[in-house]
Amino acid sequence: MDERRYGEWVAVRVDGHVAELLLDRPGAMNAISTELARGVTAACGELAVHGGVRAVVISSTQARAFCTGADLKERNGLSDEEFGRHRAVLRAAFTGVLDLPVPAVAVVEGFALGGGYELALSCDLIIADPTAVVGLPEVTVGVIPGGGGTQLLPRRVGAARAAELIFTGRRVAADEAHALGLVDEVTERGGAREAALALAARMAANSPIGLRAAKRALRTGAGLPLPAGLEVEDAAWRTVAFSPDRKEGVAAFNEKRAPRWAKPPIA
Repeated sequence: MDERRYGEWVAVRVDGHVAELLLDRPGAMNAISTELARGVTAACGELAVHGGVRAVVISSTQARAFCTGADLKERNGLSDEEFGRHRAVLRAAFTGVLDLPVPAVAVVEGFALGGGYELALSCDLIIADPTAVVGLPEVTVGVIPGGGGTQLLPRRVGAARAAELIFTGRRVAADEAHALGLVDEVTERGGAREAALALAARMAANSPIGLRAAKRALRTGAGLPLPAGLEVEDAAWRTVAFSPDRKEGVAAFNEKRAPRWAKPPIA
């Protein structure tokens, strides 16, 4: 297993075709400081062009919190000009996760609040354990969700439910979060990371070209009128239909063997 660090607070471990991006600032419950944000951005940038990675898991090195959101202690000392620059750094981190071209799964144990929950929302799936508490409490401290929350949450749970959660800023425990669709699965205590890694490995066994095309179609087509969405899907289909992976997949099926996928071209 290969491991590389991106600054002090972020690490990436690659095991086969699955990469795990770890938030590793336990003393501050992974509060998103400027340095942590830059680490996430750098890690995601390299993962996006890593031809061997087919799925990404984002987790925390400690069970008390996935991420408690923006580092308010750091933010309290910033001038307005510094705050504007800080905003750009944080936004790049959220965009880095959102733009990962391969499936991404968040592991939520403990608190995932504000920007922490937005990091999870930026993934394709969220696996939690019973200790999970999620929410977007930004209005309680005079701001709004700025890491994609106002756009990603309604796409998950609908406009009215998102409005209630964002306008109240309330925290939601694991069972209710699952019932409302705020997370996709709740495991036994301490089992979320193992479940997410197993899910990622199952995804990573599939065509890497197909995975990237399917994610592109899902993300690009979301919210479009159906005819436009079907055109997005057709364009994505064409990228795989005439690829080596399609030929290999058909051959492997007929020969009753595991497929040997090609490394995807990286734009």
